[in-house]
Amino acid sequence: MITGFAVTVAICATLVAAWSFVQAARRKLPDNALLGGLAVVELLLVAQLVIGVVLLIGGGSPGSMATYLAYLIGCLVVLPLGTFWALAERTRSSTVILGIACLAIPVMVLRLHEVWAGASA
Repeated sequence: MITGFAVTVAICATLVAAWSFVQAARRKLPDNALLGGLAVVELLLVAQLVIGVVLLIGGGSPGSMATYLAYLIGCLVVLPLGTFWALAERTRSSTVILGIACLAIPVMVLRLHEVWAGASA
């Protein structure tokens, strides 16, 4: 994995999470601007998927292939599932759901980076 890109993804997801929690504290529902921020993070995650696949094709080898692929793909589904849930409910708590989904991304990206570096457990 490319460390700088992983850090960029984690920082962007954390910023969108903070934005979401501020919106929730202000009793705001998810708005188009927040959904746009989520879309940017999701695009970064798609780019991360492409980078991860290219590194695999290029001969790279993670500590555990199954764990690596699970985190690589799992990162992509967290935000869409959180967004679907939040938009189905459209309450103040739905904004918190989006923030929690965003906070899961840095954790998953960190773990993805660890698995790539050779940690398999």
